[in-house]
Amino acid sequence: MTKRWYDFIPHPVIMIFSMLVIATIMGYIMPAGAFDREMIEGRERVVAGSFKVIASDPLSLMDMFMAIPMGFKTAIDIIFIVLASGIMFGFMEKSGAVENAIGTLVRKLGVKRKYLLVVIMTFVFGSLGVFVGYENNIAMVPVACILSLAIGGDLMLAAGISVGAITIGFGLSPFNPYTIGTGQRIAELPLFSGAILRSILCVTGLGILAWYNIRYFRKVLTDPSLSMAGGLDTFGLGLSKALSEYSLSKKDVVVISSFFVSIGIILYGVFVHHWFINQISAIFCMLAIFIGCVNRNTGTEFGTIILSSVAVVAPGAFMVGLATSIKVALDMGHISDTIAYYLSQALMHLPLSVSAVGMTLAQAVMNFVIPSGSGQALATLPVLIPVGEVIGMTRQSTVLAFQVGDGVSNLINPSFGGIVAMLAMCRVPFDRWLRFIFPLFLIILFLALIFVAASVPLKYGPF
Repeated sequence: MTKRWYDFIPHPVIMIFSMLVIATIMGYIMPAGAFDREMIEGRERVVAGSFKVIASDPLSLMDMFMAIPMGFKTAIDIIFIVLASGIMFGFMEKSGAVENAIGTLVRKLGVKRKYLLVVIMTFVFGSLGVFVGYENNIAMVPVACILSLAIGGDLMLAAGISVGAITIGFGLSPFNPYTIGTGQRIAELPLFSGAILRSILCVTGLGILAWYNIRYFRKVLTDPSLSMAGGLDTFGLGLSKALSEYSLSKKDVVVISSFFVSIGIILYGVFVHHWFINQISAIFCMLAIFIGCVNRNTGTEFGTIILSSVAVVAPGAFMVGLATSIKVALDMGHISDTIAYYLSQALMHLPLSVSAVGMTLAQAVMNFVIPSGSGQALATLPVLIPVGEVIGMTRQSTVLAFQVGDGVSNLINPSFGGIVAMLAMCRVPFDRWLRFIFPLFLIILFLALIFVAASVPLKYGPF
């Protein structure tokens, strides 16, 4: 049989390790370079026009392998939130509350409305990405798994509903404090200005994703052999009895209510006290203990649930650390700034609209080098904003190009720890996810490039 393109996708571990090897080799090919940096409002920012070539210091074989444990050290907060959310959901799953809640919801809405449910949940998870953040939503992902299996879908549909929607919502959000907030502060634009165009782009992107999820769902229902989730472990995620038997007990209400109260506390902490991943992990740990007490679990049961839950999410936690080693290797070889500099220089000799598209694609490339949205903004926008002004782009268009390049490429970025972590919660390997999401990625990217190109003749400004 003729192999299709996705048959050549390597195992995620091989894929990421290969990228680490490539990052190491690039240190021998590209000149090392660095921008000067300055501290502004407690954050380090690149000084535009300050790039200089420095003495090359490519990685040795030992250095390349040292980048792996250093990557785990750098990503420890994301690694632990994967473990903490897995443990918390393990206690929720053991209580039966989530299964009873999903079973009751499907029983009341009726399986006949399953396509409507997919659309609604896609926009719900997308809204979480728009307004809440990214890793903050990791505990919500298993809910989509139970829901998808309950209506006859699979774990890939669950990933499309949750991981896909959160990624698109977060990446194209008109109110993203990490990308838009940081980018507009660097560009000296009013905070969250230009929200109308970004809102149209975001809602359109989520609408296309909802259509894509329903299209896949119909295919799976028509021919189960077309499922991309065949053989994946669904233990503990499916409904164990007939829909007519589901109802919520008082204990279920307490467990579900405690979960949403915790989400409320997290939102309050994030927006009022600027909490980040470690505080969220702490809330998940406290919630796990509380649910265990509500369940009246014994000490032995506590230990068993914790270790079995860790075993489920451990592969994903490992992938987060391994993926972070790529950025560590690039930084150790001092070529991250070099890549940013030469990409920006290439844009200055292109036609204006083409430059806007090129700037978007350049940011997408940089996202594989610097997966952090705010970190990428601080590293690249001080360079690209002056370039954009020289060639005639408004600062708002430059920030939009940055946001789109960063946000859309997150869908297929194995070095982005957040998406690897969420896929681990869905028990979906990255290579299968890439096979599922790549056509949608191309559609969303094409849509976003149209918006970026259109922003140039529109003279996209502060409002």
